[in-house]
Amino acid sequence: MSISVYPITEHFAAEVGVDLANLGAEDVAAIKDAFWKCAVLIFPEQHLTEEQHLTFAKHIGPIEPSIGAYRPDAKLRLRPDLVDISNLTHRGVIWGEQSKVRALNLANRLWHTDSSFKYLPARASLLYARSIAPIGGHTEFADMRAAYDALPDATKRRLEGLVAEHALAYSRARTGFSNFSESERKELPPVPQMMVRTIPENGRRSLYLASHIGRIFGMRDDECRALVDQLIAHATQRQFVYTHRWRLRDLVMWDDRCTMHRGTDFDDLRYTRDMHRATVSDIANTCEQAGVAIPMRS
Repeated sequence: MSISVYPITEHFAAEVGVDLANLGAEDVAAIKDAFWKCAVLIFPEQHLTEEQHLTFAKHIGPIEPSIGAYRPDAKLRLRPDLVDISNLTHRGVIWGEQSKVRALNLANRLWHTDSSFKYLPARASLLYARSIAPIGGHTEFADMRAAYDALPDATKRRLEGLVAEHALAYSRARTGFSNFSESERKELPPVPQMMVRTIPENGRRSLYLASHIGRIFGMRDDECRALVDQLIAHATQRQFVYTHRWRLRDLVMWDDRCTMHRGTDFDDLRYTRDMHRATVSDIANTCEQAGVAIPMRS
């Protein structure tokens, strides 16, 4: 089998014609080559079982468990190595207006990077559409490599070597959510990540940002918030963003090391939106990869 790659944007997003359930070694190599160049790949009209979805993801790296797996009392609708990106309860019905999970997931509409709040962050995410809303529910992606390239030299120098602290609680606080149990807070404490990183497969420099950032080491809190907000506003300008309008059975794969994304609004109390995400772990914490000593919390 051979793959076909059709650029959607010049250097960021592309659509790939291939059957992900029947890949040969050459196909996998070609997909990886396209992925390291583009960072967002769309595979339309896929017919995948959960196992086939995960098998493809494992070509990119090891699978990380969903955050639901950190809670022993969690009632999961999916197996723990798939993330449930839906508006459904574990019984398969649309959640209620006061649902805790719904309130928690509202922050997915903020610009973020998957699993940057884990000490070992994500390398890539692979989201598969099993049911889509008829209106809304798009996903926007920002190219953090192009955003870094466009920064003034003085800003690049300011960011060099900076380490930020990421936590799920920080992003949820932006939406007013604080209903974490003590065990949830202990399982996902704040973690350090570099603010600028180099992508090994292509040598490109990239911003590494997320709404999960709550502080920058060596910086006042107000200065940190202003800088993070300024950088996110810069990185999400129209010229850096691709908006994906989902079709049934699309699988979209993105490189979490050099993209941010967010979900857009839809009527989640009326329409079913059922997405399954396989998330691939990176090789190490970003500070370890950069050879930067992890700062001590004060």
